[in-house]
Amino acid sequence: MPTGIIESLDHEARGIARLDGKTIFIEGALPGELVEFEAHRKKPTYEVARLTRVLKPSANRVTPRCPHFGVCGGCSMQHVDMAAQVAAKQRVLEDNLHFLGKTEAEQLFPAIYGSQWGYRHRGRLSVRKVVKKGGVLVGFHERKSSYVAEMAQCPNLPPKLSALIMPLRALVGQLSIAERLPQIEFAVGEHVTVLVLRVLEAPTPADEVLLREFADLHGIVFYLQPKGPASAYRFHPLDAAPLSYTLPEFGIEHFFAPTEFTQVNHAINRVLVRRALRLLDVQPGERIADLFCGLGNFTLPIARCGAEVVGIEGSAELVRRAGENAADNGLADRTQFAVANLFEATPESIAALGRFDKMLIDPPREGAVEVVKSLADDGPSRIVYISCNPSTLARDAAILTHQKGYRLRGAGVVNMFPNTSHVESIALFERG
Repeated sequence: MPTGIIESLDHEARGIARLDGKTIFIEGALPGELVEFEAHRKKPTYEVARLTRVLKPSANRVTPRCPHFGVCGGCSMQHVDMAAQVAAKQRVLEDNLHFLGKTEAEQLFPAIYGSQWGYRHRGRLSVRKVVKKGGVLVGFHERKSSYVAEMAQCPNLPPKLSALIMPLRALVGQLSIAERLPQIEFAVGEHVTVLVLRVLEAPTPADEVLLREFADLHGIVFYLQPKGPASAYRFHPLDAAPLSYTLPEFGIEHFFAPTEFTQVNHAINRVLVRRALRLLDVQPGERIADLFCGLGNFTLPIARCGAEVVGIEGSAELVRRAGENAADNGLADRTQFAVANLFEATPESIAALGRFDKMLIDPPREGAVEVVKSLADDGPSRIVYISCNPSTLARDAAILTHQKGYRLRGAGVVNMFPNTSHVESIALFERG
């Protein structure tokens, strides 16, 4: 069995070793370790391998808390202590900026991180009836597979939700539509926990009785989704509180539907919003753009600080919801929302929005390349960029720093998804 010394981690949290001129990516190995491995994919210049034995363990290796780690694909870093997880993600961010963006941050911001467990307030569980495994499975997919992992708990979920996995398996197994219910989406709010059942066939009256009994027993709300996300409707109970999350520091409560995008980690989101507004240095009377604004997660706090904010989003439904949230929080007079496809931004479409003192950009994984390419010479003096993909951040940073006259004043990671290799980050750009 070949052995190797691990030099570093890649963006998927695989250990990297060099052997006979090849780069070996070893799942489950950590920097500094001497390991045995078995290759399961061989190419001329690299191999992908699985760890078979740790001969010399890293001091950062810990025992995973979840008994399903290694089978379930929901996590890839539970075997790494939290400080090392954050450090590895910071390294991924720095490497992307250096190698892809050909730039470096003048300052590395302290990492934003919090509790390692019970943080995931939104997500999707797959459902599948597997007779060989005793009935219905409810959980995340197995690692690198379309199979549903056989799981009884998930420590990344809030405890109440984790405790529902086995009861949900039993419930779905009793439904006549057990094989027509492929997923359960979940959303945990301040006052209520919602489960959205994707139903390819309408439940029977007997099914409905079981669903109502389950909701009442476990204190949750069921939605049914017969088609796309917009088709989801509240099934039971009808008089439960609406979903919301709060930003207490700014006196804001955001209401949202269970299939709408919100940050999965409410505690980290609060710290992220605070960091973003501090970096923006919002001043009363300024005109600020919030691009890819969603429900107004950053728009409303910026407005609360006294600025006039224009929120732009591609989804008409999210824009409508953001406007309602602004009104509910007494901020309608300082906010304006518009629908626009920012992936097709042009210098003309950006100019038509008017001049902005500052700008916040929070794009999806694709980044905001057309936006940053379209900024004029008299563009905002300060840009805060929230990223969920370090490679597209690096690409956009290269445009801002090499073509648009901005300096990358600082960047740092946001550990929104502990125990996974997912890297979120925040960066500050300033003119001159």
